[in-house]
Amino acid sequence: MHKVSGRTIDLSKVRTVVYHLPNGDSFAVPIENFDPFFDWGLGKICDTSEIDGFVHFFPRGNA
Repeated sequence: MHKVSGRTIDLSKVRTVVYHLPNGDSFAVPIENFDPFFDWGLGKICDTSEIDGFVHFFPRGNA
């Protein structure tokens, strides 16, 4: 489990984190390459890991 902005995400079901940039681009990071201590900062999270293994992060200004 990993707590992000007051919300807990079960990382055991996450395969990929998709980071959506404010300019409309996005990039995906496989969870095995993802630093668990990465500072997510402010933004919105869409956890679809139960469905497809993805967690989408939209930083503030792009949320």
